[in-house]
Amino acid sequence: MFKTRLLSGIVLVAAAIALVTAGGGALLAGLALISLAGQFELYRVFHMEKSLLGAVGYAGTSLYYLSLWVPFLPDFEAFALGLLVLMMAAYVFSFPKYKAEQALAGFAGVFYVSVMMAGIYQIRELPAGAYLVWLVFLCSWGCDTCAYCVGVLFGKHKMAPRLSPKKSVEGAVGGCAGAALLTLLYGALFWERMGLSQEGVALLAGIAAAGALISMVGDLAASAIKRNYGVKDYGKLIPGHGGILDRFDSVIFTAPVIYYLAKYFIG
Repeated sequence: MFKTRLLSGIVLVAAAIALVTAGGGALLAGLALISLAGQFELYRVFHMEKSLLGAVGYAGTSLYYLSLWVPFLPDFEAFALGLLVLMMAAYVFSFPKYKAEQALAGFAGVFYVSVMMAGIYQIRELPAGAYLVWLVFLCSWGCDTCAYCVGVLFGKHKMAPRLSPKKSVEGAVGGCAGAALLTLLYGALFWERMGLSQEGVALLAGIAAAGALISMVGDLAASAIKRNYGVKDYGKLIPGHGGILDRFDSVIFTAPVIYYLAKYFIG
């Protein structure tokens, strides 16, 4: 199991590096496929992955990603309202085939998985995006690793005992501090290429700490859904890791946070 997990992890990291480095259409297409796979996994929890509601959700994701490449939607609010109307139309005209929770999950799933995941592409498109985009992974996967190490060594106070008994407050603090430290080291190497001052690097570390904190919320949110519906893993797409949502649960929360903080504070 360890060897399988390690090998698939190496492949996953290599694929992430290749897509993020390429940027542009390749990154956008890759994120769209990852989002649709994650959306399928989420819908499967609600037993609607092959339903009309699911089809509306997949169409919404496809439309949103296409609009990022060739802008044609009037605004984000119009997209959200239009998707909600279509989802509820599919729900009411198929009544009583589907439950209300399935329609709501179909609508929310587009934003929870796809729109939030798209933050990676949006960061990459910023002026210093080729460097800023790596903060997403430093905050999510870096925080996860640091939190685990600190938690094992010093963890005493449970953070969410009923949801994730192994996670501790000490681990959470260590994860945030670790993400900030990794970002400081990263900023020290690339601050000139990002056009940042030393103060800017410190601000970047603060953004990383905030992103790391939110990444833990993403991790716990995905776990909460699984526990509510008695699911062990979202899928088996990534050997040794589970599904897309099992591996990217923290990334999808971190990406939009880093995007907006970097956009308005870094530029």
